[in-house]
Amino acid sequence: QVQLVESGGGLVQPGGSLRLSCAASGSTFNIATMGWYRQALKKQRELVATITHSGSTNYADSVKGRFTISRDNAKNTMDLQMNNLRPEDTAVYYCSTTMRFTNNVYWGQGTQVTVSS
Repeated sequence: QVQLVESGGGLVQPGGSLRLSCAASGSTFNIATMGWYRQALKKQRELVATITHSGSTNYADSVKGRFTISRDNAKNTMDLQMNNLRPEDTAVYYCSTTMRFTNNVYWGQGTQVTVSS
């Protein structure tokens, strides 16, 4: 089992920046892909960005050029640097991991990001 804890959320003004972090613990040795997802009020959860064990990244079109995903395999952590934030980025952001071999998926509890003047 893997436990995930997100941190770094908060309230920022449009155009501002935040850096989210995700710390994984437990049976972390078989973590393959990690990713960030978000869910706005009254909307479904959507992909923000993913990163493989080797560092290949994938971004939603809405965040390309503004967000950067990274991971430290030795520390079992993952970050999401968010720049030039927009009100439409407001959502609960969730960290996820996908395990190799089993394809089990784990989720954190989420961290709130609010972009508002």
